[in-house]
Amino acid sequence: MVVVEVEQVSMVSPFRRPFGIPRDAGEKAENGLRAALSSVTGRVTSRWEAAVTDADLALLLMIRHFELALLDLFAAGKLNGTTHTCLGQEYVPVALAPLIPDDFVFSNHRGHGHYLARFDDPAGLLAEIMGREGAVCAGVGGSQHIYRDGFLSTGVQGQSLPVAVGVALHHQRSGQRRIAVAFTGDGTWGEGAVYEALNMAGLWQVPLLVVVENNGIAQSTPTSVQLSGSIEGRAHAFGIDHHRFDGNDISAIRDDLTSIVDKVRHDSAPAVVEFDTVRIGPHSKGDDTRDPAELELVRARDWYPQYADRFGERFAAIDAEQRARIARTVEEVESRPPSRWEALA
Repeated sequence: MVVVEVEQVSMVSPFRRPFGIPRDAGEKAENGLRAALSSVTGRVTSRWEAAVTDADLALLLMIRHFELALLDLFAAGKLNGTTHTCLGQEYVPVALAPLIPDDFVFSNHRGHGHYLARFDDPAGLLAEIMGREGAVCAGVGGSQHIYRDGFLSTGVQGQSLPVAVGVALHHQRSGQRRIAVAFTGDGTWGEGAVYEALNMAGLWQVPLLVVVENNGIAQSTPTSVQLSGSIEGRAHAFGIDHHRFDGNDISAIRDDLTSIVDKVRHDSAPAVVEFDTVRIGPHSKGDDTRDPAELELVRARDWYPQYADRFGERFAAIDAEQRARIARTVEEVESRPPSRWEALA
């Protein structure tokens, strides 16, 4: 993992060669990354990768196969509307989940992984998306609008951040050691509500953690051509700490996140954590407008082939288990009758 912060940089190479990628391509990419980091900070240090547990792998792979199953269901005409997957970004909520088990989480349009990392409930979520009995919200929320036990999601960009600030303020004033966690993408930083919320969070010093999954593209527009400055600079403008993560080693990320979350929780100090990640596939269900060469680079950064290469037979066994689990889930949920709301239609 590579962690880039204001005061320090540490790095473990994220370029373990995935299947189908020439060895020299990974070495060139790593050398380029080291040079770029050195030019900014002058310091690059290495450390050993921490262990990733079987439970981590199982959750990661469950989310991956759940999202792939949704694409298959959509292609078969079995889903209404569209769907936004988190393919490529699954490791972010998996790394964070054990640190925030009882906190309020505000998710977004690409939030299936956020929900599954918290509840490990693919059947309930799939039933919600398909409008079948046993749905999390009786089938009225669908893919993007979920509420369950302190977890809320919305498809409206930036909408949840002001609400998250309000919840964090309540926690602060009531003396609870709970925090509010708001997931956003990089494109959401074009919404005015984000800055109104950050202003209040910085002014009142509320226990708010903003998680930015920066995949470098807002729907079909590269972030580099629509965002002036940086997310780091915007956080600092409101007096809010910013931490950037580049890499996908779950255990190493979690290790660094622990102190950040503790500070938010115990010092009531808001923070922004930004993950330099990738979006595997289009914005939703449609054509991916990115250049084929760019897509090849994106796929080379996908955690899935990297983890398969790194963990070998252990990965393959858990992968097969989770693939089968989701296949059974799809079959079982498809056999259910419509939810009561669907039956009224």
